[in-house]
Amino acid sequence: MELHGKTALVTGGAKRVGRTIALALASKGAKVILHFKSSLKEAKDTATEIQGLGATCHLVQADLNVSTSIQKMLSEIKKIGPVDILVNSASLYFKTPVETATEAQFDELMGANLKAPYLLSVEIGKEMKLRGGKIINIADWSGFRPYKDYSAYCTTKGGLITLTKALARDLAPKVCVNAVAPGPVMAPSDLSETEKEAIAKTTALGRWGNPSDVANAVLYLLESDFANGTVLVVDGGRSLA
Repeated sequence: MELHGKTALVTGGAKRVGRTIALALASKGAKVILHFKSSLKEAKDTATEIQGLGATCHLVQADLNVSTSIQKMLSEIKKIGPVDILVNSASLYFKTPVETATEAQFDELMGANLKAPYLLSVEIGKEMKLRGGKIINIADWSGFRPYKDYSAYCTTKGGLITLTKALARDLAPKVCVNAVAPGPVMAPSDLSETEKEAIAKTTALGRWGNPSDVANAVLYLLESDFANGTVLVVDGGRSLA
């Protein structure tokens, strides 16, 4: 796919990895629809950067854990125009140790990390199926190899990997659906330096990656017209341990 002039919806595009993906798409000449939940300031700042690259940016707000909020956002997007690219990047991440995990926590993670990508992909995919398009899901290496105390989160990412493969079949041949499964590319704010160093040592490369590694993988999958149902792992070899 030639990205110049295409319209891309990036969920969670105001901050962190989503922001880097949105900027990467803008640098290729794509028009960006930037979704955010509550980070309005960060969304406006990212939109300003996108416009500085000579690209168009529209902001849309939605709570991805609320179906009516998703439907309202989709209605706003229809006024902007058809979506050529959907990047499901928005995600929640927190511990759910089995000793203290609650049903509400599971539902919250499942809603944002799996149900919302499903609803958006199905709704937008219906139109894409008629004229073509690309969907990229941002999964996680832990969807293949879950780690301790994050069972609910890892389950949502495993489900997202399965969803990617299922939709790749259901939406073909006009639509390609792929996923990127990052490893350690951006540390949570509450992670200590000691913990960061310990995680770096678990990768084959002995270091952390960065959000641009994920964005470059997204661009590759978008520009390839033969990759479909692929999960591209970008984890520095952590999953080899």
